[in-house]
Amino acid sequence: MRHVRFEKFLAGTMLALIVATPRIAAAAPDAIRQIAPPPPSMSGQPPRRDDATPAQQRSNTAQQPAAQPAPREPAKPEPLAQTPAAPAPAVSVNASEPTAGPLEKPLAANDSQIADRLRELVKRLDKRIENPAERKALESYYTARQFAPIWIRDDRLTGNAKAAIARLKNAGTDALDPTDYPAPDFTGAATADALAAADIRLTQSILTFARHLSAGRIAPNRVVAEVDYGTRTPEPTDILKRIPDARDINAAFNSFDPPHEAYKALKAKLAELRAGGSRTDADHRIAGGPAIKPGDKDARVPLLRARLNVSLTAPAPTQETMKVRDKRTGQIKLVKVQKEAGKPDELVYDKALLNAVKNVQARADIKPTGVIDGRTLAAINGPTAAQKADAVAATMERWRWLPRDLGKSYVMFNIPDYTLKVVRDDKIVWRTKIVAGKPQTQTPLLTAAMDNVVVNPSWYVPQSIIQNELLPVYASDPQIFARMGLEVKRGPDGHINVVQPPGAANALGRIKFNFPNKFQVYLHDTPEKRLFAQERRAYSHGCMRVENPIKFGEVMLGMALAGAAPDARQIESLVGQDEKTFKLDRRPMVHLTYQTAFLDDAGALVVRDDIYGFDQRIKAIMQSDERRVADVPLPPEPKNELLTMRSNQEVLSRVERREVSNPFSFFDRVFQ
Repeated sequence: MRHVRFEKFLAGTMLALIVATPRIAAAAPDAIRQIAPPPPSMSGQPPRRDDATPAQQRSNTAQQPAAQPAPREPAKPEPLAQTPAAPAPAVSVNASEPTAGPLEKPLAANDSQIADRLRELVKRLDKRIENPAERKALESYYTARQFAPIWIRDDRLTGNAKAAIARLKNAGTDALDPTDYPAPDFTGAATADALAAADIRLTQSILTFARHLSAGRIAPNRVVAEVDYGTRTPEPTDILKRIPDARDINAAFNSFDPPHEAYKALKAKLAELRAGGSRTDADHRIAGGPAIKPGDKDARVPLLRARLNVSLTAPAPTQETMKVRDKRTGQIKLVKVQKEAGKPDELVYDKALLNAVKNVQARADIKPTGVIDGRTLAAINGPTAAQKADAVAATMERWRWLPRDLGKSYVMFNIPDYTLKVVRDDKIVWRTKIVAGKPQTQTPLLTAAMDNVVVNPSWYVPQSIIQNELLPVYASDPQIFARMGLEVKRGPDGHINVVQPPGAANALGRIKFNFPNKFQVYLHDTPEKRLFAQERRAYSHGCMRVENPIKFGEVMLGMALAGAAPDARQIESLVGQDEKTFKLDRRPMVHLTYQTAFLDDAGALVVRDDIYGFDQRIKAIMQSDERRVADVPLPPEPKNELLTMRSNQEVLSRVERREVSNPFSFFDRVFQ
């Protein structure tokens, strides 16, 4: 009798469990979902990730409860039996998603009808999607799920679809333009055809958005002529694996962002600038008006003095000569009288302020006249909030070009800031000034591994300098190579190879740091130390010069050699001897970057001049028809190697026949 009652009790418990399955499957952890998953939304639809058992199998289980083996440890059936039998609304697995409640109006067509239309549309994706990789990925993805819609379930828009649409509309927080990622209106779609097309369109926008987050909105070589950061365009199949069924849509999108703290800081600063920066900026800017000349009175002078940190100085005491009649003799005498300092007039444009204004003008490449005109006032005010936001957005775009893994140890150059920093285990261990390339001979943007450090280096003249600087001069000055102390030889590839041996006048100075790259640039010492006193240091032919190269050598060798490394004093002792090469055991990465906006150690935003015009180029692309194809790299430009080789061989034969002395008088013209 007890046995019969137990079987009835067990059957009732299992029936209650089956009825309560939707709520349990939605709210319970994965282990319970695998036991009792929710039913598919339509006949023939493949089970989703959290659908482990077909509905028919659950039905059979309900009909034959006694045939199921009892669990080893019964999970307290009494509370389960009290679960309400009415089906509960589905709970989203994404805590950040809006949920689709039971009162939400169904869409215009059911899942099965939409799937039928998707089956037809997927066959014609070549007319909708230009990117071949994305088109192929979508075809495979929809086919694998038997053309079930991705963003519609049970005739309603999924929570993940709503969260994804919200993120696309908020793409501005990522320094991207929401209009590039159109989100379809599912509720306005009146037919199965329209809903199927909307499902594809949303998927396509998500693929594009994730790709732009990862690799950049604009192909690097559309902005920079010489750039090599490698490629990291995500596979569309990987995006489709990570986004549609994500537990947290925003976290899934963020996983495609650059992971670097500098990027995250800029993203936060961009939100701050766009939220209230323009209002704050207007309160702190000095108003325009007539030009102010030294000695003028102007209501803006106190603000100028405060902005430039100039103290208000009182006029110095003066002496005046006065005529005084002697009371005793009646004669008139000239007497010097000391006058006290007068009260300062804070509205007068005085000498102290004049000196400060001239310094600003010199830094901004403005003729230092001291007259505060519109251009000088703009330099004093600095960039507006909108200009700061533009610089931040452009720098965020260039961060997307960089490798995701910068390396455990690396050297990062910031060209507009004319500085480098050495990072080890995520900590900055050293900083110094650099000289970078001129706007006409820009330092390229690249990532490469530092391979060796050379003390007393020979200078192997880059082909660009040979072609653009030396050969044109050679036509009128055939002794140019000899006077520079250059050895000229024919290389095996037919090019002219020009080498300058080590010495006091060597263009590389005492030490050179090699990181092999296709642009043939490197970091080195320089005899021209005076250049480091300048605030704007764009003077080179593309290579970078370091202010304290011996100390930099100590830092790099100590970080990259497996054994004992020489210190600065020992490196200095090698100078003037034979060429000495240190092969690095642990090759630190070198990143040449262009950051016009960054946060300093105190968290304050710093904006530098756009010396190469890369920010302006990015802005121009986004405001022109080129934006339609901006994320497609430009094809490489063809090179006429045969013409170059013939020209080299002709000039080389003339050079090799000459014998002349080797003074060093041409450096001032070529390297300054």
